Amino acid sequence: MALRMWASSTANALRISRTNNLIAPSISISRCFSSVIEGLKYASSHEWVKHEGSVATVGITDHAQDHLGEVVFVDLPETGGSVSQGSGFGAVESVKATSDINSPISGEIVEVNTKLTETPGLVNSSPYEDGWMIKVKPSNPSELESLMGSKEYTKFCEEEDSH
Repeated sequence: MALRMWASSTANALRISRTNNLIAPSISISRCFSSVIEGLKYASSHEWVKHEGSVATVGITDHAQDHLGEVVFVDLPETGGSVSQGSGFGAVESVKATSDINSPISGEIVEVNTKLTETPGLVNSSPYEDGWMIKVKPSNPSELESLMGSKEYTKFCEEEDSH
């Protein structure tokens, strides 16, 4: 029984599912064990930015949600407020810990993902899609240049996890 529980928790950690007695990866596995999306920008505090037109969508990375564990509460700001690059704008509470969320860019908050109030687990199940947190109208789009691309962020996570 203990071995079965260990195998199950290890499979969960590696995001492996058992189907028809065959073990098949449900996503591609990197040494980081987290998905990193091409075309997004990443902060060293594990937030991502997707800049489209005049709006940038912000959330926490798959790596961050994986380390947090099951998210049970998300505290987000009001629409119309402003955020500054590197400053906190909210918090994520999980069964393990509460962590501040920092903004990777500066600007005006034009939308907040209110779905996270009722369903905070979207941060775990869909960190890059349904689990986004705020949408910002960037006041200084050149700040995006200081953020990491997908390859740099993957390497950053691997180095961080090796310590």
